[in-house]
Amino acid sequence: MTMHSKALPGPDDITRRELPNGIVILVRENHHAPSVVIAGSVEAGALFEPVELNGLASFTASMLMRGTQTRDFATIYELLEGNGASLSIGSGHHTVGFSGKSLAEDLPMLLDLLSDALRRPAFPPEYVERLRGQTITGLKVHEQDTRYTASRLFRELVYPGEHPYSRSTDGTIDTVSAITRDHLIDFHRRYFGPCGMVITVVGAVQTEEAIRLVDAYFGDWVQPDQPVPPELPPVPPIGTVRQQILTMAGKSQNDLVMGGPGPSRFAEDWQAANLANSILGVFGMYGRIGAVVREQNGMAYYSFSRLDGGLGPGPWRVVAGVDPANVFRAIDVIQGEIRRLVSEPVSADELADNKANFIGRLPLQLESNEGVAGSILSMERYNLGLDYLRRYADLVSALTVDDVLAAARHYLNPDVYALAVAGPELPALS
Repeated sequence: MTMHSKALPGPDDITRRELPNGIVILVRENHHAPSVVIAGSVEAGALFEPVELNGLASFTASMLMRGTQTRDFATIYELLEGNGASLSIGSGHHTVGFSGKSLAEDLPMLLDLLSDALRRPAFPPEYVERLRGQTITGLKVHEQDTRYTASRLFRELVYPGEHPYSRSTDGTIDTVSAITRDHLIDFHRRYFGPCGMVITVVGAVQTEEAIRLVDAYFGDWVQPDQPVPPELPPVPPIGTVRQQILTMAGKSQNDLVMGGPGPSRFAEDWQAANLANSILGVFGMYGRIGAVVREQNGMAYYSFSRLDGGLGPGPWRVVAGVDPANVFRAIDVIQGEIRRLVSEPVSADELADNKANFIGRLPLQLESNEGVAGSILSMERYNLGLDYLRRYADLVSALTVDDVLAAARHYLNPDVYALAVAGPELPALS
C-alpha cells in the first residue's frame, strides 16, 4: 500500500454530516471485522472550571458512567460486559472525550449508553464520595512521585497562573476536597451540550445507518445556553531562565523537565517542529538526547523530548530521570544538544530517516478501527481536511533542513528556558 492509495481513509470513504443541533458525525465503513468503534468529544473541558475548583471538569466527566437517571452503576457495566463492549469518558483541558467499542450489532446499545451518560447523569452521592476518595488518594501518590512533581512545577514555570495549562486537569487535594455534588450538577448543566460535539463511527456498519442511530440518540439534544469555549490567555515568551528545584526526602532519583511553550497544532510550522522534536529526542531510542545523555554518558535512566501541540500552545520539553550526582552535567549536555539543533542544520541522513519513520508508521496507526477513528477525529478537530491522510506523505516529504532549523529556533533557546527538578538534595556545584 502506498501513501497515495485509496486504502487510506479519504473524502471518498469518510462521510461527514452535521445535525441541526451542531453535532458533527464522521463515518467510515470497514466490513473486514464485525466490530465498530466510536470516538469523539464534547466541548466541556477544564477551560470552563474556576481556579478554586480545579479538577471539576475531570471529576464531572469521571462521574458520568457511575449512574444515570435510568441506569445505576451496576446496570451500566453489566450491560457492557455482557455484550463484550467497552465505553469510557474522560476530560482534558479543552474537551471531554469518549471512546467505545462493540460488535456492530450492538452499536444501538453503545450509543444509548453514551447518550444516557452524557445527557442524563445522576451523580449518585455515594459514588461522588467514592470517586473523591480515589482521586485524593491518587493525588497523594502523585505528590510522592518525582516525575509527576517535576512536570507540575514545569507547567507552573512556563504558563501564567491564570492559564489553564498551568494546572493539572486532575486538580489538587484542596480543590477536589472543595467540589460538591451541586458543583458537579451545575457544571454539567451549564457546559454539556451538542454544539461542538464530534463523534466518529468506524467499522462494520452502513454509513446512513450509523448517522441515523446517532441522530436517534442525540438529535433531540438541545442546550440553548451552552457557551462557546473561552479564549486561551496569551503565553508570554520566557525572557530569562526560570528554575525551581524541589527537594523530596527519601528519593533516590531526580527527575528534570526543561523547555518552554511550543506550537499549537494550528501553527504553520507545527509539522517542522514535530520533525525537529523527533530528531532531538524521539527517533531511534530517543534521538540525540537519548544517544548523548543516556547511551554515551550514562547519566540518565531515561531521557527524551516531547512536543504536545494541540488546540493551544502545549509545551516542548526534555524530560530525564537522573542520579543526583549527574543532574547538572545532564542539564549541560541537554543544553548542548538544544544549542546544536538551533544553530546547525540537521544532516540529510537524519532528516531522511525521520521523514521515513513518520511516513512509514502511518499505515500501522491505521490498521485498527481505533486508529482510524482517532485519526479522523484529529482531522476534524484541527481542520486538516478529509484528504489529510492522503496528503500526509507529501507534506512530510516537502519539509526541508531549513524548515526544521527555523522551527527549532522559533521555539527553543538553550540559554532561556524553564527548568524544574524534583528529587533528593543535589550536591553543591564545585
